Amino acid sequence: MLKRDWFLPGLCCLTLTMALLSAKAQILGFPRPPAQPVVIPTLQPPLPSFPFPAKQTLTFTTDWRVFTAGTAVFHLEQQGSVMKIDASGDAVGAVAMLFPVVDHFQSGFDMKTGCSTGFSKQLLEGRRRISSDLRFDYKQGKQTQVEKNLVKGTSKEQTASIPACVTDSLSGIFYAATQPMVVGQKFGFPLADSMRTVTVTMKIEGKEEVKTPAGTFQTIKAEPTAEEGVVKNRGRIWVWYTDDARHMPVQIQARLFWGTITAKLQSYENK
Repeated sequence: MLKRDWFLPGLCCLTLTMALLSAKAQILGFPRPPAQPVVIPTLQPPLPSFPFPAKQTLTFTTDWRVFTAGTAVFHLEQQGSVMKIDASGDAVGAVAMLFPVVDHFQSGFDMKTGCSTGFSKQLLEGRRRISSDLRFDYKQGKQTQVEKNLVKGTSKEQTASIPACVTDSLSGIFYAATQPMVVGQKFGFPLADSMRTVTVTMKIEGKEEVKTPAGTFQTIKAEPTAEEGVVKNRGRIWVWYTDDARHMPVQIQARLFWGTITAKLQSYENK
């Protein structure tokens, strides 16, 4: 991996020069230059030829260092024109004894447009009990989230604007699979995250053979990146999709400041 500190001297000089020019402009009475608007890419629809499964269940085991830390199950099912996704994550073994986790998530996206239909979650993490429901109103251009703290018995509602079509942090994993994946190229898409919209860039890094409990797969390795939000704050993340028309995720890895977590496909079945 290339070191990033080689350009810091030049960047510092550029920043200092811009600051001096801005100060001089204010002294002379010139207005400040306007802030550059953030450009959010348009969500591209799934490929017309993408083979959506009628039903599919993917089960992953999650390892942290030498421990099996948990399991994650994704269930996909077509309901009309929408691909519904239900996911659950549970801590197991010693990790569950130290910090019990039982999380559930639901989302979905339109198989023609790729637009998310909403995102809900129910979190049981230690003493924390949270229920959250996020809905998108594309006609009104807004998103609404209702979050409940089941321990304190409190609730809050938030609204914010959204583009004409977005994905979310769950369905985004499977929406990305519907896009062309060419090594050395990348594509961006808008993701609704914490009542704001961020741009996620999916970089297609290369092809690798990956061994999992479910078998050995020829895969395409992709890294989602973002300048802000859930993707950036989770450290670095990679997803390995099968190198075929399905682009089925078979391995997910997150490199965090306290260690690396790897989820490998344990089993998959079309039911």
